[in-house]
Amino acid sequence: MAAPQQPEESLAAQIKSVDMSDDMSDEAIEVCRQAMAKHSVEKDIAQYIKKAFDEKRGPTWHCIVGRNFGSFVTHGTLPPKP
Repeated sequence: MAAPQQPEESLAAQIKSVDMSDDMSDEAIEVCRQAMAKHSVEKDIAQYIKKAFDEKRGPTWHCIVGRNFGSFVTHGTLPPKP
């Protein structure tokens, strides 16, 4: 059974690290709030966020949702050297 949802106004964003513009960061927070208001299953929340950013900002985005998930993700802005 899914945990009961918190009211949307009680959800506060906690940003640990960010590598995007303030506008994009604000957009990400809003998309996350929408996802959490519509879904209670972490997989569905992640899918909503990923699809929203793929549509609005172009592919390819990754989204990990949950309290106990370790991850390590890298990205590059330049093509790899041959």
